[in-house]
Amino acid sequence: MRKKILLIVFSVILFTSLTWPQGIRKSILAGQWYDKNPEALSHRIDSLLKNVKKSPPPHGKILALIAPHAGYIWSGQVAAYAYKSVQGKDYETVIIIAPSHKFGFDGCSIYLRGGYETPLGIAKIDEHLALELSKASGFKYIPKAHKMEHAVEIQVPFIQKTLPQAKIVPIIMGNPAKETITRLASALKKVLPEKKVLVIASTDMSHLLSKKNANEIDSKTISLIKDFKTSILIKKCERRENIMCGGGPVIATLLYAQKQAEVEILYYADSSQFGGPESEVVGYLAAALIDKGPITEFNLSLEEKKELLRLAQAAINLFIQENKIFNYKPQNPNLLTEKGAFVTLKKGGRLRGCIGFIEPALPLYQTVIQAAIYAACRDARFIPVSPHEIKDLKIEISVLSPLKKIKNPRLIEVGRHGLVIAKTDKKGLLLPQVAVENHWSRETFLQQACLKAGLPHDAWKSDADIFIFEAIVFH
Repeated sequence: MRKKILLIVFSVILFTSLTWPQGIRKSILAGQWYDKNPEALSHRIDSLLKNVKKSPPPHGKILALIAPHAGYIWSGQVAAYAYKSVQGKDYETVIIIAPSHKFGFDGCSIYLRGGYETPLGIAKIDEHLALELSKASGFKYIPKAHKMEHAVEIQVPFIQKTLPQAKIVPIIMGNPAKETITRLASALKKVLPEKKVLVIASTDMSHLLSKKNANEIDSKTISLIKDFKTSILIKKCERRENIMCGGGPVIATLLYAQKQAEVEILYYADSSQFGGPESEVVGYLAAALIDKGPITEFNLSLEEKKELLRLAQAAINLFIQENKIFNYKPQNPNLLTEKGAFVTLKKGGRLRGCIGFIEPALPLYQTVIQAAIYAACRDARFIPVSPHEIKDLKIEISVLSPLKKIKNPRLIEVGRHGLVIAKTDKKGLLLPQVAVENHWSRETFLQQACLKAGLPHDAWKSDADIFIFEAIVFH
């Protein structure tokens, strides 16, 4: 009996020692970087938010914020500009991405369970979302990364005051290597769509330079952020240039949102404006990444469709007859718009070739030229079109809308949507008209897209990614 009791006690101690770091993280900043007294802290944040100069709120849904992480007497007013823009919104979770100041490591550490405690209470971890991000990125929990790090905790009281209903997912980024940054950004893009989530990139700007030098450097960095110059920012961070201590978190956030957002600068200041010396200042930035909203629907006139069909025909003729690429550039701005497109060739009502490009990497007219030639000569399912066949070809063009990732297959409308099923390096695409021509149900459409990708027919039910798109189809 005594051995059994000792075993139970040992198990409890072992369990506690293993799980405590993933439990409630106690505040290390209260009484130093911000007020220890709950009422005083609440009043301070209220005052900072009230001091935000009135301005029109950012237009559109805010996907992410950039906010500073110094003590509240230094950067609190700048942070208030960021948090004022989201106050009272219905976010369910806030992901806080911060750099590691105290502990050197590679990759990221994701806090998976428990909560962060401040004088205002406990901000609970969104354990389900944290686990999703961990699985998608491969990043785990590293206790030492969170133990003494201030850059996450300093954000939490502002979140508790402005978004009291929201849970949090703290992420500490180690060495800001390109591979780490892009892995985290890819995980965010994979997991966050269709979720009510706000991302916070925690960073201060340049450190301990003269006011003049700091303001000049920060101005250039802010321009790079506004223009989504992520490649340049990555190089600067890898070279350890004095531009941002949270460069990795900022770049990962930009990469996550860059295809759907624009950056709005809310406020910039440096420590000299809050009582620090001008000889050695730290820069602070508040910015919002705002969803640009629904893109204006792309349409083609009858004449534009005819021009693209003539272009596809001419490109096929010239390449097959003379092995030359058709040289042509239209003046019409619609045909200069970057769009994905497929060209389908039929002969006697039967498929003779179909190739295209999903991503809008080239102007539409160039996409059509290349797709037409590839459909005629490089579709591996058929021998190349011969010169005597050209007159018998019927050309159909499908101009694609951007892909939209979905989690609920019931959103798919047969006849309206095309499908892309993807898993790892396997990807299968079916155009909207394929399901109609074959009289497929939604489930058959999904199964056939899986088979097209070289996946099991039911992969769509488990861990394959599902994307939908629409198409302007004409012939």
